[in-house]
Amino acid sequence: MKPVVLFLFFLSCIIQRSLAQNYTPSIEPCPCLIKIDSGLVSKCGYLVVPENRQKPAGRQIKIPFVSARKPEQDAAKNFTLYTTGGPGYSTIANFDSIRYRSDFLKFGGFIAFDQRGTKLSQPCLQCDEINVAIKRAYKENLSKDSLELDAVKKCRNRLATQGIDLSAYNTIESAADINDLRLALHLDSLNLLGISYSGGLMLTVVRNHPAAVKSLILNSPLPGYANYEEDALFNINEALNQVFDNCEKDSGNNLQYQNLRERFHQYFTAINGKVFTIAYAEKDTHDSLQLHYTKNELLDAVINRINNSQLKTVPFVINELINGNHKKYITEVLDDNFSGNGNLSHGMRYSVYCSEQIAYANKALVKKQELMLPWLSGYPFNNVNHAICSCWNVKPEPPVAKTAVYSTIPALISAGDADPWCRPFYNRLIKRYMPNSQLLIIHNRAHGSGFGVDGIDFVKMFMENPYKKLISTSKNVIVE
Repeated sequence: MKPVVLFLFFLSCIIQRSLAQNYTPSIEPCPCLIKIDSGLVSKCGYLVVPENRQKPAGRQIKIPFVSARKPEQDAAKNFTLYTTGGPGYSTIANFDSIRYRSDFLKFGGFIAFDQRGTKLSQPCLQCDEINVAIKRAYKENLSKDSLELDAVKKCRNRLATQGIDLSAYNTIESAADINDLRLALHLDSLNLLGISYSGGLMLTVVRNHPAAVKSLILNSPLPGYANYEEDALFNINEALNQVFDNCEKDSGNNLQYQNLRERFHQYFTAINGKVFTIAYAEKDTHDSLQLHYTKNELLDAVINRINNSQLKTVPFVINELINGNHKKYITEVLDDNFSGNGNLSHGMRYSVYCSEQIAYANKALVKKQELMLPWLSGYPFNNVNHAICSCWNVKPEPPVAKTAVYSTIPALISAGDADPWCRPFYNRLIKRYMPNSQLLIIHNRAHGSGFGVDGIDFVKMFMENPYKKLISTSKNVIVE
């Protein structure tokens, strides 16, 4: 065994020994939090585990799950467990029901499992102070960063006063939660389905609890060992280049889109530091306010549209903004900021992101992106930053969290070539260390690229034989 691999093996063993179970996970039944079709065999409840597994006799937390299967499906095998991305979002809150004919039940039982600290878990690390601070900053034309940081301090103090160990809400603990749920439900190894951040969470399960995993299905995953902060503006720029490349191919005779890439670069570089004003009325109100906005809100209007349903509209919107037609698009951005996000637990997001990403991010390299890409300079690509993490003050995850996951477990990975957040670069990085993985690069798909293209169901093909080489008959999909 080579020295590096041997080191990682022993480091993994040390972590697993340190997390060795000197407690017994339990299930507390409760009514299902979503509707389950009659005829399905369901089980709903809370997983009860220590908040900090290093202190098993300490505070206990409750994490909700919903399990369903058809009567003829095995009660202990072939279960797929899904948890959503973020971090900070509730999985179960994204479901209204599990139907008998659901795609999730095609290959066996299905489990929707929340992450600790999210909306339906107990405790929930929600910070209502954040949305209040952002609205006030816009309404009074004050510094959003300053007010937001004050709100972070208030939220941290409130949660800490409740006795919550904020350092216990991290990817390693969430991975152990998944394994504990499997053990408590007496299930065999799981098919793990993850998206974005939870793709990295599932990889952590593979590293720390390999016996728990039968296969992986990863939709636009972000591996925790990637240094996202040092890549984020490059990621966005690559996605924009895909948009511009498409535009040049599709609109050669359309004068309004000629040289759009160069005009975008020139315009958004030129408005660095400029402040604009808009008359804005909050939804369901009549009194308009004179609000300030900057290049950042204009970039939001563009980048928020790089998604699977609006991708084709991006050139038109960029052209509109360059021509000074801001009002419609800035109003949409302000509506989003004023409505907040009730499904996001900011505190949980801070704990995970600060311990796994910010703790390992090189500030100098983060800043160098702005020198290379002046049209994106100053853009806050994330709602977590070094100032927030200095305030949140959680322990970094151990260094093994920033090492690649080596595994022979079969995996199906999907990447969109227009994804502004989790680029194919990350997905190829995952594949590099997993020889039984297969990667779909899907043309003109963004984040959450999925697995169905041009009538081809790649998940079905994979689940029928996870080790068989996939074949694409679509010109829009490359299998690597």
